[in-house]
Amino acid sequence: MQTPDRRAQAHHPEGPGAERPIDHPESTALVASATPEAVANGAALGAVVITGICGRMGQLLARQLHRKLTVIGIDRRRFVGKPEDIVHYQIDVRRRKTQDIFRAGNIRAVVHLGVMHNLRESDRTHHSWNVVGFQKLLEFITTYKVPKLVVLSSAMLYGPSPDNAHFLTEDAPLLGAQEFFQIRDLIDVDMVAQSFFWKNPEVETVILRPCHILGRVRNAASNYLRMERPITVLGFDPMLQVIHERDVVEALMIALEPGARGIYNLRGPGELSLSRMLNMLGRKPLPVPGPLINSVLGRMWNYRATRFPKEELDHLRYICLVDDSRARKELGFIPKYGIEDTLHAVSSQW
Repeated sequence: MQTPDRRAQAHHPEGPGAERPIDHPESTALVASATPEAVANGAALGAVVITGICGRMGQLLARQLHRKLTVIGIDRRRFVGKPEDIVHYQIDVRRRKTQDIFRAGNIRAVVHLGVMHNLRESDRTHHSWNVVGFQKLLEFITTYKVPKLVVLSSAMLYGPSPDNAHFLTEDAPLLGAQEFFQIRDLIDVDMVAQSFFWKNPEVETVILRPCHILGRVRNAASNYLRMERPITVLGFDPMLQVIHERDVVEALMIALEPGARGIYNLRGPGELSLSRMLNMLGRKPLPVPGPLINSVLGRMWNYRATRFPKEELDHLRYICLVDDSRARKELGFIPKYGIEDTLHAVSSQW
């Protein structure tokens, strides 16, 4: 029940939070130039590169950061309503042109949000975009000595299971692909980031694993809660954790602070049963017996009658709850949005 894409999604973390990249001709041109003040500020403090800047999470983060630092975005999509002082390169992160951005120097941090979650794309496309693209990015970070890397992963990669501990720590194995094989590339990205963390201690690497992100972000969790008659599995009512998209942005801001490094679960305001969440939103669930629900949802998916893929069904059956005590203790991260505001963020206009 997690991640972003306009039509169909799996996890994250936007990604992590990030919507599906929209294909159109690449351009090496700078979409907008930074103001003189921003250039001067960047010269003193260095720029922050955001991959996937045109997704919901990328835009929210960029609008926070550009008030303090020079922001450079890399994304094939158009950045509608982009502030004038944000620099946007409308290119594919896998292409050689991306290296020119790093070669220019003065980059203080990279925030990686450019992850594809569209389940209708092929496994080969997913691997190329998510894994190969991320490996290229790490090469540039190492070669040009970028001191900070922040990766938005997802707590959903632990995987829902009847055998899960009630609260999973960051040391728990990422088993989400055992029943949901389409997300194995997202687990690969997290594992590659972990390897980079240990092999490159000179880079302050932060990996954030938020629970279900809710808001205007187009991910499976938010899409599900927007339904007037969401399907539930008869006889199951799991406890769930959700977090407001703006709390995730705040965590990204904290992760960019000097000295922050490590792997952190993000939990949100607490736990609530699925039935209680639907009741608070005024939804009228449609309980379906377990033996039928895979068939029903599978057909709806094939006919594009739903944005909620059947592979997410285990999140409507079993728990996948995380322990966020490390983030609270080491990062000082405390979510600002309560459960009611977080739930109603799925229909927010801001």
